[in-house]
Amino acid sequence: MNFMVVVAYAAGVLLLYALGKMLLIPLRTIFNLMVNAVIGGGVLLLINFIGGFWGFRLGVNPITALVVGLLGVPGVLLLIALRLLFP
Repeated sequence: MNFMVVVAYAAGVLLLYALGKMLLIPLRTIFNLMVNAVIGGGVLLLINFIGGFWGFRLGVNPITALVVGLLGVPGVLLLIALRLLFP
């Protein structure tokens, strides 16, 4: 086997590895956003269940779920404040 063929195969394998690594990073970010949105949606449902006794509800949609999922407690407080300011 020619030495240049071995070098070409090695370069191709390294190129495929680098390309796969570059594509994996955005997928991991998207997966983390989806997990945070699911957790945020669960928190919003819990708030709606508890707040239902007093007639307080927050909308459960992808945007509010992402806000709660990404910001955590400050996101919940932000949504509550916006709900109270703009009924």
